[in-house]
Formats: sequence, C-alpha cells, structure tokens
Amino acid sequence: QVQLVDSGGGLVQAGGSLRLACVQSGRPFSDYSLGWFRQAPGKEREFVAAISRTGRTFYSDAVKGRFTISRDNAMSTVYLQMSSLKPEDTAVYSCGAQISGYSGDYYRANKYPYWGQGTQVTVFS
Repeated sequence: QVQLVDSGGGLVQAGGSLRLACVQSGRPFSDYSLGWFRQAPGKEREFVAAISRTGRTFYSDAVKGRFTISRDNAMSTVYLQMSSLKPEDTAVYSCGAQISGYSGDYYRANKYPYWGQGTQVTVFS
C-alpha cells in the first residue's frame, strides 16, 4: 500500500512563492508517476502538474511557466515549486500517485489510486 503525506501550504501574498512537498512510503517511489491537483471551494478537482517515472513533466495551462514539479527518488519526495502566485491559485493541493506510464492518464484524477491528505494554499492580494 502507498501512503502519501503532503506539506508546505500556507498563506502568501500575491506574487510570492511556496514549495509543496509530498513524501511517499510503502512502495518503491521510482515505480510511480506523481501528480499535483488542486480543489478550490465549490469547484471540481483540477489538474496542476505531473511528473513521470522518467522525469517528464506536464503542466496545466493555468500554471505553466509559474510552477515547477520535480522529484527526488532518493528522498521519495515530489515537489511543487510555485512562483508568481495569484489569488486564483488558492485551493487545497493534493498529490497523487499512479503506476501507469501512459501520459494521458496523468491529467485525470480518477487514474490516481493513492492520494495525500492535501495542504491548503491561500494567496491574498
């Protein structure tokens, strides 16, 4: 069984930065592709970014150029570096893990069987 623990959220002024982290345990981290999703109040869960087992990265148009996803296999951790934050980035951010190698699955929350508990990011203007 895979366990994921998210951290790093907080309150930040618009234009600022935050780095989220998600630590995986229970299975070999290098076997999994990881994704970050977010959900704002009253909205559906939204894809943010993903990184494959080989390090290929994928981003939503909303965050491309501002957010960077990375992974440290030695630490079993995936990161989401968020810069130039906007109030509309406010949401609960969660990481997910999946074993699929098909990139089309990275964008779909229902393809991730394992999830972290989420961390709140609030951006104020």
